[in-house]
Amino acid sequence: MLLFGVAPKFTGGSLPAKDKRDPVDNQTRHALKKDSFVEATASSVSWLSGHRSGVLRWIISAVLVLVVGVALLIFWSVRRSAAASALGAALDTYSAPLTQAGAPAENGFYASANERSKAANQQFAAVAQQYGWLPEGTKAHYFAGITYEELKQNSQAEAELKTASKACDHNISNLAKLALANLYQQTAREAQAIDLYNGLIAKPSETVPANAAQLDLAGLYAASGKQDLARALWAKVKDADKDGAAGSIAAEKLGIAQ
Repeated sequence: MLLFGVAPKFTGGSLPAKDKRDPVDNQTRHALKKDSFVEATASSVSWLSGHRSGVLRWIISAVLVLVVGVALLIFWSVRRSAAASALGAALDTYSAPLTQAGAPAENGFYASANERSKAANQQFAAVAQQYGWLPEGTKAHYFAGITYEELKQNSQAEAELKTASKACDHNISNLAKLALANLYQQTAREAQAIDLYNGLIAKPSETVPANAAQLDLAGLYAASGKQDLARALWAKVKDADKDGAAGSIAAEKLGIAQ
C-alpha cells in the first residue's frame, strides 16, 4: 500500500547531485598527489642546485657556530674546575692549624697566624690573577684583600677589596664592602667608612645583614666619641632583633640586662 496513496514519479533526466559519482577516482587522485610531490621535489632540487654555494656556506657557518659553542662550554667547564680546585687549596691553607707552643713542627701546620696568612695570601693572589674573570677569581680577590690586611699591607688590601666589591655576586660584594669599611675605619677615613656602612644597611645581603652593618657603624660612632649616635643604633638593633644575636649584642652595649 502506498503512503497517502501517492506514488513517486520519475520524470527522467539526470539523477540528483548526491547520486552522481566523482569523475576522478581514488587512483587518479593518488597519481595527481604523487605528481605534485615529484614536481615540488624537482623544484627544491633545482633551487638547491642554483644556490648550492650559498647553502653550503650556511651549513658550514652553522656547524662552525656549533663547534665554537661546544668548545667554549668545555673551556669554561675546565677552567672553572681548575679555579675551584686552586681556590679550595688556598682556603685549606688559610684554615690550616697552628703549631702549639713547644710542639715540633708538623707538615701542614704553621708556626704563627702571620706565617699562615702570608702563605694563603700568595695562593689567593695567584688565583685572583689567573682566574679573575670567573666567580672563583672574585672570591680570591676578597680573600687576598683580607690576608693583605692581616699582613698590614693596606694599599694592596684596599685594591683587592675594591675589586671584589664590584662583583656581580651581591654576597661577595657586600663582604668586600664591609671589610673595606673596617679598613677605612682603621686608617682614619671615617667618612668613607660611614658611607659604606650606610650603603650596606640600605642594601643588605645574606652574608651582611643590615643589623651587622649597624653594629659596626655604632662601634665606629662609639670609638669616635659620638655616643648618642651609637646608642641610637644599638637601640634600633635591639628592638628589631629581640631574640637574635645582634639584639643581644646591642642590648649588652646599652648596658641592659637580659
